[in-house]
Amino acid sequence: MRLLVVEDDQRLAAQLRDAFEQAGYAVDLASDGEEAQFLGETEPYDAVVLDLGLPRRDGLSVLRAWRAGAVEIPVVVLTARDSWHEKVAGIDAGADDYLAKPFRVEELLARVRAVLRRAGGRASDVMRFGPVEIDTRAKHVSCRGVPVALTAHEYRVLAYLAHRAGQTVSRTELTEHIYAQDFDRDSNTLEVFIARLRRKLLPELIRTERGLGYRLDPQAPDPPSDR
Repeated sequence: MRLLVVEDDQRLAAQLRDAFEQAGYAVDLASDGEEAQFLGETEPYDAVVLDLGLPRRDGLSVLRAWRAGAVEIPVVVLTARDSWHEKVAGIDAGADDYLAKPFRVEELLARVRAVLRRAGGRASDVMRFGPVEIDTRAKHVSCRGVPVALTAHEYRVLAYLAHRAGQTVSRTELTEHIYAQDFDRDSNTLEVFIARLRRKLLPELIRTERGLGYRLDPQAPDPPSDR
C-alpha cells in the first residue's frame, strides 16, 4: 500500500515516513500544497495524510480541489488548530478522518488503517484467506497458524493483492502501489516476489491471469500437509 504524507515540518515528515515504512507502507512526501495537489491528481495513492497549514496552498483548498476533480483517495487531515470549526471544515471538504496536533504516531497509524479498511469494505485489521492470515496492524502473516517471515516488498505485494482480493491487478498497478515515487521501479522483480509468496504460503493463493496480471484467490485451496 502506498501513502502520500503532506507535511511542511521536515522533521515531523521524516518521522512519519519512517513510522509508515516500518508499518509496511511505501511513502511519498510533499511539503507544500501545490506539490501535494499535483501528486494526488497524478499518482495512485491508497491514502493521504494531509496537514492543513501548508505553504503555497492550504490543505483545505487542496482537498476541495481533489474532491472536485473526482480524486477519491481516503484522506486523514492533520492540523495544529484543534477547534470544532476546523474539524467541520475538514470533513465538509471531503476528509475521511481528522487528527489534531500534537498526536501519537500510533493513533495516526490506527486511523490510516481504519480509512483503508473502510475503503476496502472490511471491518477488521485481520484478513483471512483459507489457512492464510494477514494482520495489517501487527504486519504479521501466518499460514496454518505458523508465522511466515516476509521481506518488506513481499509484504507490500501480499497486502495490496489482499486489499484487492478476487480482482485482477495489472503489473503496472501493482508496481505503482508497492514502490514510493523515488524508488527504482522494476516490474520484473514482481515475478520474484510472487514466486516467493507462493512458496512461503500457498501455491494457488496468487494466480497469474495471463496477459492481465495477478489475482489473490479468496478461496485458494489448501493442499494436504506433507506432515
